[in-house]
Amino acid sequence: MSQGRLKDQVAIVTGAGRGLGEAICYGLAGEGAIVCPWDIAGESVAKVGEKLKQDYGCCGRVARVDVTQALEVENEVSQVVKEFGHLDILIANAGILHAYDITEFPEDVWRKVIEVNLTGYFICAKYAARVMKEQRRGVIVQVNSKSGKKGSFRNSAYAASKFGGIGFTQSIALDLAPYGVRVNAVCPGNLLDSPLWQESLFEQYAKKWGISKEEVRKKYIEQVPLGRPCTYQDVINVILFLCDERSSYMTGQAINVTGGQEMR
Repeated sequence: MSQGRLKDQVAIVTGAGRGLGEAICYGLAGEGAIVCPWDIAGESVAKVGEKLKQDYGCCGRVARVDVTQALEVENEVSQVVKEFGHLDILIANAGILHAYDITEFPEDVWRKVIEVNLTGYFICAKYAARVMKEQRRGVIVQVNSKSGKKGSFRNSAYAASKFGGIGFTQSIALDLAPYGVRVNAVCPGNLLDSPLWQESLFEQYAKKWGISKEEVRKKYIEQVPLGRPCTYQDVINVILFLCDERSSYMTGQAINVTGGQEMR
């Protein structure tokens, strides 16, 4: 097992079944954390648990959890604490994206995006904070987005959920500061190699604009001052920093990881 900066700290990661959430699990485990992966996709998150055991020699509780269901979240947080005695880190990563022009946006889809991205974050933070407040220590990190800092074309529900997430992060950072619990957000740029882009967005934008997927990729990279897309490791580096004592004087922050594309 790693003897890293997060040795034996217990971390819950939501949306851990694939993509960035899965990569975050491995990043935390590489620093010695006991990682408890959660996802609504039970089969996918079980595979992540197996890989954690195989590659890092340790895995916490693996659970199928719907972050919008308070009872599921409360029960699983209780089980984690019962098994390990403490909860040190929550990475609130679970999220969905549906894009429509505002005149065509179905109300039920709008509500679903808000429910998962914002209310799900609230529910997970609420029950994690109960434990951390009693311990008088802990770290909560929300995976937000550059869309939490600036409006996003035909992406109003997602941007609204992410703007709300930053407001929520700042607010509960104030609530929890007297108890030694820190709350921050990380705002990635476009993760062009993620499943969302590879399996959906490239094709959608190529069709909409009448260009190739390669041209779509080039178009998005050209918007970044540093000239490359955001990677999982770029985001993980910041999350690891926010989880350990190097960031002990930071709370209520929303840190851009956008290659200069967003600077506020």
